Order: sequence, then structure tokens, then C-alpha cells
Amino acid sequence: MDFSLFIARRLSLSSGGRRTAPAVGVATAAVALSVAVMIASIAVVGGFKREIRDKVVGFNSHLTVSASASPETGAETGGNLVSLTPSLRKILDNEPYVVSYSLEAAMPAILKTPSDFKGVYFKALDGEEERAFIRRNLVGGTVPDFSRVQEADSALGVVVSEPAARQLGLEQGGKVDVYFISDGVKVRRMRIDGVFNSHFDAYDNIYIYGAKALIDDLAGIDADKGTALHVTTTDFDRVDEYAARLTRRLVEGYADGELYRNYKVETAKDRGRGYFSWLALLDTNVAVVLALMTVVACITLISGLLIIILDKIAFVGIMKALGASNRSLRRVFVYLALKVTVAGLLIGNALMVTILAVQDRTHFIPLDPESYYIDFVPVEFSWGAIAALDIGVFVVAWLALILPSHFVARISPASTMRYE
Repeated sequence: MDFSLFIARRLSLSSGGRRTAPAVGVATAAVALSVAVMIASIAVVGGFKREIRDKVVGFNSHLTVSASASPETGAETGGNLVSLTPSLRKILDNEPYVVSYSLEAAMPAILKTPSDFKGVYFKALDGEEERAFIRRNLVGGTVPDFSRVQEADSALGVVVSEPAARQLGLEQGGKVDVYFISDGVKVRRMRIDGVFNSHFDAYDNIYIYGAKALIDDLAGIDADKGTALHVTTTDFDRVDEYAARLTRRLVEGYADGELYRNYKVETAKDRGRGYFSWLALLDTNVAVVLALMTVVACITLISGLLIIILDKIAFVGIMKALGASNRSLRRVFVYLALKVTVAGLLIGNALMVTILAVQDRTHFIPLDPESYYIDFVPVEFSWGAIAALDIGVFVVAWLALILPSHFVARISPASTMRYE
């Protein structure tokens, strides 16, 4: 067994000196607290980014394909509508990263009650991803499968946001007059099937959802046409790459005559640029927290190490008199300090992972949704990130302890005999 490790195991830190035990306790607590804060920062920011990303994607999809404006655009080419032709379907079906796609149809509308009114956009819920997103944010009622509705007369159900319902005094199961603005103004009395609230006021205040069949009937368009095409991909983290690939493929299709018009592709990051720019700033905040907590832990460990060395100065003198080298003695005290680091890591991990697990299940820590777009503190566990954090803290602590351990070399055996 290595001499330094053997001595470190045998040497008691809690006895032999009144100063050692408090120093070890403070150092352990500092490492535990620092690690706990770092884990919380990573988990909470990760969860927050996931929740905001899912909300932006829920309203916009991974990719949005819309018709490009061109001099030839006109009624004979479908205006600004996207036509889901067999050729376009074939292109999308052959792209390996495309999971699903659905048409979006939207039309300006006004919700009217006897005492108030509100301008909104009526959007068709034609795809399963969109319905699943609204369903996750329901506060009342249900989200019907509007994609199965074929006739406009049977499509008179609507899902409205909670802010709109509160403003107009609407309730789930009630009725509301909806004035649709197209070539003229057409009114339909619609049933409120569900009420949702995503806490994204920028979207909640302007969107209501219903059947595409109703928009097709009111606007006089075919069922295979819409204002845009929503595309879900295999990996949102690679959405920029997929957008470039799909754009290139659509341009090739237009140049080869497969498509009768060109299309443009936007990502959810493009359509929600402000939100994603805000989320990018959170990474900077996390980096600052990690750096500060690492500095705190290292300073406390260094202080603890120096106190341990001073408290064991007689031991150092005796070991030197017996022939121990400065290098082996330095390693003894570094091992002891790393033992404190490991203890702090274990305590910090156990404490914060437990708290975060409870928060993930119960959401007992709330947030103000008007400020944060979420009504609870979100959590995302990344065991790989936690493991990397622990390893990083251990390595940084080890490197930080090397320099102060050289203090042992300055201790003279002769002087230690008179130290106490």
C-alpha cells in the first residue's frame, strides 16, 4: 500500500487538535453546499429551458414550411397557401428526419359576447402534436380530435385560452359568437369544448383552436391546402441542420419541376427568437454560478488544509525526523483534504437530488407565471451532467490543494519539537 495513503487513513482528523474538527466540518459543509447549489442550477435551468422550448415548439412546431412570395404568385397558384400535393408528400416522406407533418390553417376572428369582444386568430388543430400540446395545458374540458371532422356543420367546437375566457366571461360548455374575417364577415355560434392556459400570454391572448374543416368551408379552400405546414423532426437539437436540408431539397424539387412553387422553411428558434435568446443568457448565469461555487469550495478546502497542517505540525516534525520526504507528507494532507471533498460531494448530491426529485413530483416550489411563463420550478435530471460536475469539482479541488500542501516543506523537525 502507498505510504502516503496508509498514513492518511490512519491519521485521525477529528482528534488530536481542537481546531481540526471545526475546520473539517466547515470545509465539508462548504463543499456540500457548493455542489448542491451547482446541481440545482444545472437541473433548474435545464428544466426551465425544456419547458420554454416545449411551449414555443407547441405553438410553432419544429419546422414551419410556408409559401415563398414570388412575382408569379396569384390565384392560379394558390396565392400564399401551401398545397400538400403528392409530390410534396413524397419529398417529406423520403426525408429520414421527418417524423410527422400536418397542415396549419389560420384565419382572423373576433370573439363576441353581449358585453365585450376580443380579436384572435382561429387556428386549425390538424396534427396530433398540436392537440397533445394543448391537451397538456388544459385547465378544463377536452380537446376533440378535430382532424376527424369532415363537415363544417359538425366543426362548431372551439378551444379557447383561459385569459380570453376570463376577459369575456366564458365557461367550458358555453357558447360564443365567432366572427370570421375573410373576403367578408361570417359569423358562427360555437361551443366551448375546452379551456387551456400555457402561461405564454403572447400566444394565449391571440389563439383559439378548432377544426380545419370550418376554415376550409369559410375560406373556400380545398382540404389539402393551408396557410403553412408543420413538420416534426427526430431531434430538436439538430433543427437548424434539418431546416437547411429540407430547404435544399425543396429548392431542388422546384428546380426539377417536382413542385409547382418554392417554399421557405423556418425553425421554432426563428419564430420564437426572443425566447431562445433569453434562454441562451441563462447558460451564462449557470456558468457564473458554477465558477463562484467552485471558488468558494476551493478557498474553504485550502483554509481547512492549512489548519489541518498547523494542527498536525508536531506529527509532521516526527515524520520528517523518521525520514519521511516532503512529497510523501504533502500527499498525506492532500489525501485528507480530498477525503473531505468526497464527503462534501456525497452529502451535496444526496441532499439536492432528494429535494429536486420531490420538486419534480410535487411542484411544491411555485413560480409567478406572469414573470416566468411557468407556475412551478421545473427540474430536468441529467445524470451525465451531475457526474461530470462531481468529477470536475474533485479534479479542481485536487489541483487547488497542491500549492498550499507545499507549506509542509517549510516545517523544520527541530522547530516542531518546541511547537506545542
